[in-house]
Amino acid sequence: MKLQLRYYGDPILRKRASEVHDFDPQLRAEAEAMIDTMYEAAGVGLAGPQVGLEKRLLVALQMEDPDDNEAEPIVMVNPEILERSPENWVFEEGCLSIPGIRGDVTRPERVRVRYQDVAGKPHEIEVDAMFARVIQHEIDHLDGKLFIDYLSMGERTLLKPKLKKIAEKYAS
Repeated sequence: MKLQLRYYGDPILRKRASEVHDFDPQLRAEAEAMIDTMYEAAGVGLAGPQVGLEKRLLVALQMEDPDDNEAEPIVMVNPEILERSPENWVFEEGCLSIPGIRGDVTRPERVRVRYQDVAGKPHEIEVDAMFARVIQHEIDHLDGKLFIDYLSMGERTLLKPKLKKIAEKYAS
């Protein structure tokens, strides 16, 4: 199964993804294809809407730090953040759906997340640092939110011409 990345301007990126109820071979195949697509695009995480799937499904590398290239991927179905730490940190983020644009985003350092695996089994984990950031970024995608939404009005105004170019370049 080959998946196509969706880019800024595609309406699916602004929609809230639907809850997954069918834990079937199709879901497993989609999760595997998402992992392949993430690696192909040299990403560290990928959410369903970014490849045209309106499902609460994400894949992410369980990174300890930004240079952790050996991190194993994890698949999360119907993830939800249960708790956010009061401590925040700022780090420059980018996004496969918004190529060439980066910006400093403030996020909680630690989060506790409940999710299901591809078999439907529930899990709960507490993660911090880079892995927590990646998960928060991908869960935002499932809610129709992009990292650029965290940038100041001034930063977004400066990015407008670049965002417009991306939307035009990838418009079908």
